[in-house]
Order: sequence, then structure tokens, then C-alpha cells
Amino acid sequence: MRKFNIRKVLDGLTAVSSSSSASSSSQQQQSGNRESDIPETLQSEHFQLCKTVRHGFPYQPSALAFDPVQRILAIGTQTGALRLFGRPGVECYCQHDSESAVIQLQFLINEGALVSALADDTLHLWNLRQKRPAILHSLKFNRERITFCHLPFQSKWLYVGTERGNIHIVNVESFTLSGYVIMWNKAIELSSKSHPGPVVHISDNPMDEGKLLIGYESGTVVLWDLKSKKADYRYTHDEAIHSVAWHHEGKQFICSHSDGTLTIWNIKSPAKPLQTITPHGKQLKDGKKPEPCKPILKVEYKTARTGEPFIILSGGLSYDTVGRRPCLTVMHGKSTAVLEMDYSIVDFLTLCETPYPNDFQEPYAVVVLLEKDLVLIDLAQNGYPIFENPYPLNIHESPVTCCEYFADCPVDLIPALYSVGARQKRQGYSKKEWPIGGGNWGLVTQSYPEIIITGHADGSIKFWDASAITLQVLYKLKTAKVFEKSRNKDDKPNTDIVDEDPYAIQIISWCPESRMLCIAGVSAHVIIYRFSKQEVTTEVIPMLEVRLLYEINDVESPDGEQAPPLPTPGTGSNPQSIAPQSHPSTSSSSSDGLRDNVPCLKIKSSPLKQSAGYQIELVIQLVWVSGEPPQQITSLAVNSAYGLVVFGNCNGIAMVDYLQKTVLLNLGTIELYGSNDPYRREPRSPRKSRQPSGAKMSRKLSLPTELKPDLDVRDNSFSRSRSSSVTSIDKESREAISALHFCETFTRKADTSPSPCLWVGTTLGTVLVIVLNLPPGGEQRLIQPVIVSPSGTILRLKGAILRMAFLDTTGSIVPPAYEPWREHNVSEDKDEKDKLKKRRPVSVSPSSSSQEISENQYAVICSEKQAKVISLPSQNCIHKQNITETSFVLRGDIVALSNSSCLACFCANGHIMTFSLPSLRPLLDVYYLPLTNMRIARTFCFTNNGQASYLVSPTEIQRITYSQETCENLQEMLGELFTPVETPEAPNRGFFKGLFGGGAQSLDREELFGESASGKASRSLAQHIPGPGGIEGVKGSASGVIGELARARIALDERGQKLGELDERTAAMLSSADSFSKHAHEMMMKHKDKKWYQF
Repeated sequence: MRKFNIRKVLDGLTAVSSSSSASSSSQQQQSGNRESDIPETLQSEHFQLCKTVRHGFPYQPSALAFDPVQRILAIGTQTGALRLFGRPGVECYCQHDSESAVIQLQFLINEGALVSALADDTLHLWNLRQKRPAILHSLKFNRERITFCHLPFQSKWLYVGTERGNIHIVNVESFTLSGYVIMWNKAIELSSKSHPGPVVHISDNPMDEGKLLIGYESGTVVLWDLKSKKADYRYTHDEAIHSVAWHHEGKQFICSHSDGTLTIWNIKSPAKPLQTITPHGKQLKDGKKPEPCKPILKVEYKTARTGEPFIILSGGLSYDTVGRRPCLTVMHGKSTAVLEMDYSIVDFLTLCETPYPNDFQEPYAVVVLLEKDLVLIDLAQNGYPIFENPYPLNIHESPVTCCEYFADCPVDLIPALYSVGARQKRQGYSKKEWPIGGGNWGLVTQSYPEIIITGHADGSIKFWDASAITLQVLYKLKTAKVFEKSRNKDDKPNTDIVDEDPYAIQIISWCPESRMLCIAGVSAHVIIYRFSKQEVTTEVIPMLEVRLLYEINDVESPDGEQAPPLPTPGTGSNPQSIAPQSHPSTSSSSSDGLRDNVPCLKIKSSPLKQSAGYQIELVIQLVWVSGEPPQQITSLAVNSAYGLVVFGNCNGIAMVDYLQKTVLLNLGTIELYGSNDPYRREPRSPRKSRQPSGAKMSRKLSLPTELKPDLDVRDNSFSRSRSSSVTSIDKESREAISALHFCETFTRKADTSPSPCLWVGTTLGTVLVIVLNLPPGGEQRLIQPVIVSPSGTILRLKGAILRMAFLDTTGSIVPPAYEPWREHNVSEDKDEKDKLKKRRPVSVSPSSSSQEISENQYAVICSEKQAKVISLPSQNCIHKQNITETSFVLRGDIVALSNSSCLACFCANGHIMTFSLPSLRPLLDVYYLPLTNMRIARTFCFTNNGQASYLVSPTEIQRITYSQETCENLQEMLGELFTPVETPEAPNRGFFKGLFGGGAQSLDREELFGESASGKASRSLAQHIPGPGGIEGVKGSASGVIGELARARIALDERGQKLGELDERTAAMLSSADSFSKHAHEMMMKHKDKKWYQF
């Protein structure tokens, strides 16, 4: 292609001519003028980048807390993240700047605040009374390490235990230390000769706030009298303590130990425990002690008014249960239930009816935080069923391998997916409502439907409703069920190109309008799916095998425009017809003993029952070639109007007609160029017994073809493996297909009207155009062949091609043609001919009047390095933008925004950029996040209306927006965590308890811990850091436009009031000045004639 070194000025008004010919210069000038007619409405002020919401399970959780009055759950993680959950749809993500692990969380119950303790020995006070919680105060301990915190209900004094065994007391209002300290040596005195270890537990006696129970790791427990500053009792046990819990009457407490035992103590009998229980120990005869078990990591002791108390514990299994899953044990009276968990238990909490520790607790559920899941157990129902989790916490059920995001989908799509997905729900959940129900939903200001699709390592695909900053699973598709699973480990003849996860999804291509879905898997397989609301049984799964080669025989140099190898079902180079029942393993090796012509996966031979939802239309597999496994697929596209699917890898490209189940095109990448190869690559010398470059494929036809073309390329073919070097082009390196786009446009310079074609982008920056000659619709489409031929058009860019799209004369994106969805599983008695006649693809090509104009479409091409806008059919490059010199673009999307369009790019150096179309003016360039791992690169995607998403951790999706409008509306859209709720009444003490004492003893902590009583704490012990949340709390309290107006009105009122006061002061000053002048005048008149000595 002739290179024009003409660069447009950003606004597209002038064109500078250079060394190119005068004709091309004038042509470009003319196109520049014509192009300048396109109004560009998007400006820099329309763009702003901000995070919106984070969905999914908190990655690497480490702490758990619950506010029983507000009914809000908080989870802290090892990376310093904080996730807050209210009612389904109300959740919030915050982050500690230090990114240190959260070791403990404590709610200020019903106060709208939370204290977090971090592994870097800092305490933080979070304000939850605003939509985006912020830190009000922080306190950094300098000399001691924090191990345990306790905040009594309705108290402002937080007890902080340390690794040295000391206890400090923090005022949570001012976040300052009290001078009152409980030193370890004072607490244990002579009861132990050695250091008791770190503090592992602190709690006050439920019936007497003046008595503090302190548990030390070594096994010592101390009941400390806060008033007299001495220990009342000391309880020693020879096994290490992990946790302690009170009986609500304050007369007994229970400890869990490292040998799998529980000890119950009477507070007035410190000599020995009242009872020792080994929940999972085998009871030996002859009265011997049971064998030791694994440590009981946590125990809770909860009472009920009617019935026995609950003792709930994690851990404690016997050592001989090797391989047994982690368990939560619920002991209730004489019954013991052992509940197995899928992952190890991080923490658990028992949810109770009352926040008061001195009342019957009435437990109704247990929240269990697992390493990779959150489980709620219903304690009120027999068998302890779990609650159905309404949060989207199972994104990572199988690791996410790819992700696509679609905004502004057809409105009937989410209900359709939901209705088929509702049938997949499991049974046996608790009948009760989800107990975490705090907070309020935000206002819905975005009305368009959004869908996120995730592909997973086990071959499953999940569709998520992502509308209005929420996330809810709609439907799950298992693609692996079409393949035979190997029964035993030795039987793995075919899946060995990948060590594990042979069904993992690599690329998803989906057409929301026609609902056609196409996936490419890691084992070089492609599956095409149709959506149906009816269940069907497929007797024989339709299948094609494709042999994609790279080397070309010496005798076969590529010649010009090659005819398609397989224009009809019955022809093609070396066609290999296989009877429908037989399977590819029939031809497993070539003459020299190498594996040949075998796919990586074996398709099931038995009938396949397919429930409503996505059903298999066709399976395509690449086969081994002379001992070399098929290369992974790097790009994929599907079009429902044409009935075609196309895919490519580093060997070449293949196109399949999925209606006729035939291979239309099978070419090595070099063969696509014909004689126009700019690199003049010589064919490599072939191996023995090479096949010619045409397709050698097995065809499997089945099912009556009452099918209809139904799929669309949505530009989802993002090259997952960067197979070429970005900086230098290795002429011998394999050129992979990196982008594919079906469209209806001008294929050659001489074209006067647009026609269906396929644009192909490669990793060496080449764009080639293939012409599609489609037969008429109806029955003819199923009989006559589709003719495909290279057009000879070649365009060049720097870097691998990532994305292509087309604009019309108004600058709007021209979507590919598609066929609207219809139910194809209908009874045969209807007139098929009528149905086929009615079927007409929706072609969205430009209007016929515009065909007279030569310049009536613009191709937008984005590569790893640059973007170009090319005028069609003249193929002049009218705009070029070098996106990055030192890095490369990971993801580029041409998206619609505010009735216009733009190019959005995410670079490996962490920058997110947007460019106007068609002039490619830079509109936004923000450093967002560096590419820390390939997970982000694999899952990052932009979509319409300024939305984008990526997998921020293996378990969480982060959504961001680059739209100023969405940023402004975000405050209103976010849910509120804190809602005003009355604190329940304190338990009634009763007449006799009031008369004879007993009941809860209160304590004036202010008197004990205040500065006047206890003095000031050592300044070097901890440092107070004010947080940024103070001002934000005011901002957050009045949200959105109404809040802004209210604040403006208040400010005006204040200003008016101040001005009024100023007026009054001025008047007063004037009057005083006036009276002063009067007095001065009178004095002057009085003493006018007197001499100085007469005064």
C-alpha cells in the first residue's frame, strides 16, 4: 500500500501536503473537507475516570463483624480492603491506604461507625453515615503490636490487647489513649513464672461492666477488677487458648484450646474447670483422657429462653480425619451437628436477636466466612439448612479466564436469560429471608440494560445482569458437557496440549440482538450456540474438524487471489467424509507414526439432552498435524445475518458456514496476502507427508437444518496471546490473526456500494479484506454455497491489530448486520417455507442515496501502537494517532457515548485514554493502574455509555466509568449503609433482682479512664492521625444535586446573615463616629477661649 505522509491537524480543518502525488494530495484534501462536515460533539469535559462499584467475594478475607441493629456485615481482607454488605443490592468497598491486613473489625453498634485494627498496628475509625465511608481518625501504635480489640456495647472506650500482654484503652470519640493501662505482670502476678503470651481475648462480664476477662495465649485467664485495678481470679490451664466466650448470666465462661478441648469455668472456682469437653475426641475406655484433636480456633456460647444453649465452634477435628473438609460444629443440648464446608474457615459469628450481652441471646443464624465463600446457616430449622446467598459472591466458582461487557442491550434479553436461569437454581435452602438486610438502595438514574459475561476455566460461561451498578447472575452455561470426560487419569490421549482445564474459555463472541453465542476454548475448539426457550435432545452433535497449517510446500508458492478451498459441502482439498456416528480418533496417526488429524477433545457419541437456554449449533475443532498440536485460537467472530463464524490463530484463518455445516475458507496467514506479501516471506521447507494448504477436515452433518443464521460479531476477538514482538518485526515469526470484523462496507477502491465482507487484522499490523458473496435468503441460503474471496485490499498499521469498526457519514458506529432472535425449536407441522420466507436479516448498511457519494464510510482501526481512520471506498488515511511509543495497547474498543462515538484504550503502562471519532483528538488520558498481572489484560473491556470493567482480583470484578455524567450521578446511585433505627430496649431487670441486687452492674468508665482519673498516656506509645473523613462526612450527608443546592442555599443564607451583621456594625460605627465628632465639637467650643494653663 502506498504510504501517505500527510498528517491532519487535530480538528481536521487543514491538510498539509507533502511528497505524495498531487492527485492523492487533492484527494486527501477533498476527503478532509468532506470529513470536517462530521460534527464531533464529544469534548474533554464529557470525560472523567472514577471507580463505581466492586462485585464479588472479598479476596483473601481475614476479619468479620456484624451490626445486629443496623444489620450490616463487614469483611476485612489481607490487602487492607473493607467490604460492607447490607440488603441485597447494597454493598460498598473501601480501602486502607497502607494495604496492611485487617486483623479485626468492631462495629460501634447502631452508631454508623466501625473500628478496624490492622496488622501494621494501626486502628482506624470509619464513618459509615455517608455513601462512600471514610476514615475519621487513625491511631498508630509504635512500641506494641495489636493482637485483640474489644468494644463493649454502648461504650466509647475500646480495649486494645497487645503481643506483650498489656491492655490499653482508647477513647473512640477523640481516638486518644487513656492513661489507664493493664500491665501483664500486674494481671498475672505470681501465678505464672513465665510471660503469659499475647492477649487473645478481652471481654467484660455481661452482668458487671467493672470486671474484665483477659485471655492469654499460654492458657492463663484473668478476671480483672477495673475499679480496684487488681485481679479478682486467675484461671490456669496447661493448653494454649484460642478463644473465650461468656454465658449471658456472667457466672460461667468457656475456653477453646489447642488440643481440641473446651473448658467451662465457674468464675468463682478458679482451681479447675467445671467441665472439659472434647467434641471430636474418641472416648477411650477405662476413663482415660480422649486423644488430642486439632485446635478449636473459635467458640461461641449462646443461650435461648426456651431450650438448651448453643455451643458453636470451628476446628477441633481429630487428627485421623485426614483429607476431611473444614467443619463448623453446632452443639445443642445432646445433639452435635458437624457441618462440612468447601473451604477453610476464616471466622464465624452467631447472629442473635439482641445486642445486649446480658440477655438471652436467642441465636437464629451463623455467618461463616470461608476462604472463598460466605455461608449463612439457619439455626432455627431442623438440619440447619443454609440461606440462599443473594450477593454475587460466586464469580470465582471456577477461575475467570475471560470477560466481556455489554451496555445498552435489547430490553427483552435480561428477562429471557433470567427465565431460563431460574430453572437452574438449587433446592433445599432455608425458607427464611436473608438476615443481612440493612441500608437502603440508591436512586436508579441509568435505565439501560447491561450484561457482563464471564468465561471460566472449567468451560462454564455465566451471564450477569449488571444494570444500574448492581450484579446478579442470570444464567450459567456449561460448555464442557458436549465432550467425553476421561474416566481414569491414564486415559488422557487427546487433552495433552494443556496440562489442566482443557475446556477453559478463551474468547467469547456474542450478538445480543440475535442471541447467538460463539466461544473459543483453550483446546483449539469453537462452539456455536443458539438460544432457545424449549428443551431439546440432540441425537448426534454436529461437528466439523479443521486442519490449519503453517508451512507451505515449496512447489506451492501462494498465487494471487486464491479461490476458497471449500466452496461447497462436497468439495475441497482432500475432503474426508466420516459417517455421523464415528469419531475422529479413527485416524489417529500419520504414516510416520506421528499423531495426525486428531482433535484434542472427544465429543460425546450419546444423545445430549439440552435444557432451555443456549443449545449447541455446531462444534468445530482444530486437529493435530503430523505430530504438532493445533495452535490456540487468537481471534473469533460470528455473524447471524450471514450465518458465518470465523476464527484464526498463528497458523491461519478458517471460516465456517454454520447453517450448511461446511468449511468455506482455510488459509495460512501468508496465503491471505497472495502475491502482495510485504515481507516477501519464503515458504519453509515442509516436513514429510505435508498436506496441501487446503482444508483437510471431517464433516459431521446431523439434525434437520431448520436453523437460521443468528450471530453477530461484537468485536470481542481480543488477541489473548501476544504472539509477535511489538518493537521489531521478525519476518520469520508466525503472523497470527488478531482481529476479525464482519461488516457491510466498501471492499475495494472502485466499489460504488457496500457489500458484506470480513476485515481481518494480524499481529504484524496488516488489515486484509475478504469479500463474502452470500446466496439469497430462505431455502436457497441452505442449498447454495457462500463464495468467499480475498479482495486484494491491504492496509498497514504499526503493532498488532486489536479492533476495527465502521462509521457512517454522521460519525455514528455502523453495527454489523444481524438477524433478530426467533424461537427455532418449533413444531414441524407449521409451514417451514413460510417461515423461511419471512426470515430476512436486518442489514444496517448505509442508505441507498448515500451510495452516489464516494466517501460514505470510515474504517476505524486500532492497533497496539496507533489508530487510523480510513475513508472508504478511497482508502485514504484521513486521521492517524500514535497512541503510545514506549508501551502497547492491551484493549481498545470503539464505543458509543452521549449520541456520539469514541475510541477507548487501556495501555500496559496503566493509562486509560479516549479519542474522538473520526478526528482521533485526545479527550482523556489518565494514569489508572499499571498492568500487574495478565488477569487484568485478559479481562479488561470497555463498553458503551462510558462503562468499563476488569477482574481486579481472582474473585472480584471492578467496574469503572470514564463518563463525566455517570461520575456526577454516582453519589445518588450508591446505596446508603446507615439508616436511622431505634436501639432495642435493654432487658428488664425484674422486681426481685432490683430489690436484692443482681442484674447488670453498670460502670462509669469516664470516671476510671478519663484524663482526670488516669492521667495522660505516654506520647511515644501511639500517634494520633486525623483522617480525611471529617469533611467528607458533611459532603456525604447531603448527596447529589439537591444536597449541592441545599449547601449553596445555606451558604447564601450565611453570607446574607453575615452581610446583614456587617451593615449593622457599619451603622453602629457610623453613629459612634458621629457622636464622637459631636462631643469633640462641644469640648472645643467649651474650651475655645481658655489658655493652656487654665485647663
